[in-house]
Amino acid sequence: MMRKILVIGAGKSTSYLLDYLLGKAEAENLEITIGDINPTAIPSSISEHTHCTVIALDIFEDTARQKVIEHSDIVISMLPARFHIMVAQDCVRLKKHLVTASYVSNELLALDEQVKEAGLVFMNEIGLDPGVDHMSAMQVIDRIRDNGGKIILFESFCGGLVAPEHDNNLWNYKFTWNPRNVVLAGQGGTAKFLQEGTYKYIPYHRLFRRTEFFEIEGYGRFEGYANRDSLNYREAYKLQDALTIYRGTMRRVGFSKAWNMFIQLGATDDTYTIENSEKMSYREFINLFLPYSPTDSVELKLRHYLKLDQDDIRWDKLLELNIFDQNKFIGIPNATPAQALQKILEDSWTLKSNEKDMIVMYHKFGYELNGEKKQIDSKLVVTGENQTFTAMAKTVGLPVAMAALKILNGKITTPGVQIPISKEVYEPILKELEDYGVKFKEYDIPYLGYNPNSVVN
Repeated sequence: MMRKILVIGAGKSTSYLLDYLLGKAEAENLEITIGDINPTAIPSSISEHTHCTVIALDIFEDTARQKVIEHSDIVISMLPARFHIMVAQDCVRLKKHLVTASYVSNELLALDEQVKEAGLVFMNEIGLDPGVDHMSAMQVIDRIRDNGGKIILFESFCGGLVAPEHDNNLWNYKFTWNPRNVVLAGQGGTAKFLQEGTYKYIPYHRLFRRTEFFEIEGYGRFEGYANRDSLNYREAYKLQDALTIYRGTMRRVGFSKAWNMFIQLGATDDTYTIENSEKMSYREFINLFLPYSPTDSVELKLRHYLKLDQDDIRWDKLLELNIFDQNKFIGIPNATPAQALQKILEDSWTLKSNEKDMIVMYHKFGYELNGEKKQIDSKLVVTGENQTFTAMAKTVGLPVAMAALKILNGKITTPGVQIPISKEVYEPILKELEDYGVKFKEYDIPYLGYNPNSVVN
């Protein structure tokens, strides 16, 4: 009997996900249905597969959405996070398992009792970050505890970057994920973390000027800025005794200081729209945020505003983005500043068809065992194949697909709205990920404590 998996949304992160499921389809008796608003964009190698059906699906059409969910055994939602709740409510009513890569929302969490009563698994945060970070961290944390150790420090950083061989712009960066999320990074509220027993807070306007530095052997030096509320992980990971809990995003050194220029300018604001943005040139967009002058050029005004010398590398980075071009246009009606900036950046930061991305993840675990302080550093580097089969798509899509199949096969059975922090979930998935080159390297090193210039050997 065929088992039916419904995948809603077929964006950038689904290349490996779909390949994995279709590769298992014959042996596992799977029928994959892909529902997407733009089905013609799905490659023929997928849409013409004998175990695959592609349909046009508008998730706002309740009847069509509910019908296709009803005829499935498990649903994978790869929609933007804010739309999961509609799918989740259908899954509860129709008694279908659900898998997403997104953070658990309060609305989704409110369904937990109903999900448990129905005996369903709603697995969330099972992509890369969140996802692989949860599983790899809990694997080490549980091992330390099982051996009698007590966690006193936990730091974790992750970054989607461009592979070294295609790192050919001054920003050392290209989009490997949703560009909008990059432009809006850090705007979810004040970053909060714990440092040597002291609570620390970084407001958005200072976020990209408070960075940590570290090296990954063979890949050079990186910087990291704080993510959201790191203290959320104290409860989930049971880190009540930890003196330091810090999670961050990784970039190449110099990115954050340069990105801060756009924040100070106001170009990352997403709270209002710009009149006549559709016909506005890049140059006119930048000039929106600068004082009026009958004589000074836009370039001069911007340098004065940001206090930039002409020999400052940040000035070269701005020039590289063609932000002063009066012949390039935003082309988006009623755009917010953030949307306009995203359009400008996509011109320069989009991966070409043959270019590769890179995922870097780094964990630091400080712990006490038999009265002695010890430390484990764990790192992951994954390089993509090309613009379609990216490292980001691999590390997001494969865990999602693996979790869905293991739920379907009764290998993951604990019901409820959850994240992948139990051994039942992380042990088999991390083991299988190693077959795809997603494997952490661990190092036992002398305990360093909280060190913003730490080195990963």
